Amino acid sequence: MAKKRRKISAPEGVLEMTPMIDVCFQLLIYFVVTIHPVDVVTNLDVFRPAPDKSAPPSDKPPQMIRVGVLKDGYTLNDRVASTTELERKFQQFASVDASQTIMFTVSAYSTHGQLVKVLNLCSKYGLKSLSIVSASN
Repeated sequence: MAKKRRKISAPEGVLEMTPMIDVCFQLLIYFVVTIHPVDVVTNLDVFRPAPDKSAPPSDKPPQMIRVGVLKDGYTLNDRVASTTELERKFQQFASVDASQTIMFTVSAYSTHGQLVKVLNLCSKYGLKSLSIVSASN
């Protein structure tokens, strides 16, 4: 007699996705951390325009005007100045070159009103190229 084969009923194989996803994320993190990207900006060719031949050559660039806003007053190019003197100088600067850059160095101990006062003077005379920096003292 022939033996009958018994059918073994085994559960279907289940493919777990969680460990596979974990491995994929670990590989992704590994490649992101270890990659050394090429800096594209450093390899760009930049063609700057040639200087304007019709423009008169300038001997030296204009100096920047430095205004200090301190706790007890103002300075103009490292000299003590009053508000009226600043107004007179700003008017003079505007008549020569309104695009002149003025750099304000504001002390941490000065009041907000002091800075607003000199900014209003600049606005009054059309000086618009302003730079404001804070000082630690």
